[in-house]
Amino acid sequence: MRSWERLTVVALAAIGCSCSMAFVTPVSVATAAGRSATLRFATATTPANGALSLDPAAAKPAPAAPAQAAPLLLAPPALYQNAVELGAKKAAMPINKILTLGILSGCHIGFGALLAVTVGGNVPEMAAANPGAQKFLLGAVGLPFGLFMTLVGGGELFTGNTALVTAALLEKRASLKGLLKSWSISYLGNFLGSLLLAAIAVNAGIIAVPALKGVACAKAAVYPVQSFFRGLLCNWLVCMAVYMSAGASDAGGKLAAIFLPISAFVALGTDHCVANMFLLPAAMMVGADIGLGRFLFGHLLPVTLGNIVGGAAAVAGMYSLAFGSGGAKAAEKTA
Repeated sequence: MRSWERLTVVALAAIGCSCSMAFVTPVSVATAAGRSATLRFATATTPANGALSLDPAAAKPAPAAPAQAAPLLLAPPALYQNAVELGAKKAAMPINKILTLGILSGCHIGFGALLAVTVGGNVPEMAAANPGAQKFLLGAVGLPFGLFMTLVGGGELFTGNTALVTAALLEKRASLKGLLKSWSISYLGNFLGSLLLAAIAVNAGIIAVPALKGVACAKAAVYPVQSFFRGLLCNWLVCMAVYMSAGASDAGGKLAAIFLPISAFVALGTDHCVANMFLLPAAMMVGADIGLGRFLFGHLLPVTLGNIVGGAAAVAGMYSLAFGSGGAKAAEKTA
């Protein structure tokens, strides 16, 4: 190669370095022999020590940052917005689907109540010697399992809908008509499912009759005003379980969100209208001295009203004030 050709090659290399090209550029240089010599220039990079690098590997793009994993549990404001979206979907659901899923949920909760009575309600020696431990066992085994089936497998539970659909209504994502449809049809479906499972369990002969009668008669003997407040406390906890589990991204998180509040409401002796739709009719089917009027109007009605207040006011209403439009309106008034 002649001297002027060597000078040309050096000049081209210098130009490539000074331009800091972001990719490898092929350059053909004609030689005196009529052949072309191809030169490839890599990006010139300046590492931390200040030295200029012509390493071709430096031209490779940096690897993409790994995708951020979804949080195991949503933060409180996002948790409320998630509940609003879920409530809007429930309000828009067709009647036949609400009814079908409501029947399933009634059966699921009935299974949980049946298991609770069979295990925790069937240990009279423990109840006499250590009532606290017996109440803990009654709460831990049964109803958390029933709610887990509904929330993971799919269902329409009236008590949970009192919070979720109310939240959607408060944020103008659902209409009053949609709320009433969701509540009434899911309540009917839950009642039908509970009665169906009660009839099947009685005919299967798997009910611990003395334990069931004891639990059901004790509930029926409570004054209606007390039943109302027990219903309020109960569904406050139930709706917190539904609310939190909806924001969990895996089955373990959902189970934890369900287990703690549900076991608490059972151990505390509060009342859940759907669970009692199974317990009291099943007890009546095996001969418990509970009249139909006493069950419907002296017990189920006040418990249902308390459940509505617990879900709609204590959960949906309070979180709307904290994270939703209710809080924005309050801020405008005080501004």
